[in-house]
Amino acid sequence: MTTTLPTQKSPPRRALPPLMRLSDGAAERLRALYAKGEQGRLLRISVGTKGCSGLSYQLDWVDAPGPGDEIVADQGVRVIVDRHASLFLIGTVMDYQENPLESGFTFSNPNEKGRCGCGESFHV
Repeated sequence: MTTTLPTQKSPPRRALPPLMRLSDGAAERLRALYAKGEQGRLLRISVGTKGCSGLSYQLDWVDAPGPGDEIVADQGVRVIVDRHASLFLIGTVMDYQENPLESGFTFSNPNEKGRCGCGESFHV
């Protein structure tokens, strides 16, 4: 006599949080950059070793994603995230800020455990 055991269904997988999000300011600035001199290119975000805390955000213009790169689409704008940086960037919000002395993209990263004094590098 053959007995069959009931099959167990795997529980439904919960949705993963977005890899990254863009603030309104970052999306607006990227739209302007994509429309002007960087038309046809994409911003690629990676994490490299640099500074006193060990890691830094790196931004480069590329013509196409590399093998394994993630494409993040938010607010109608696309950016590329290097696959090696994905674990460091989960849940990060990219913003664009203008001040009287400087302007640029900033990152609010929930994975950061600390930053160096000058803000150039971080650690997780």
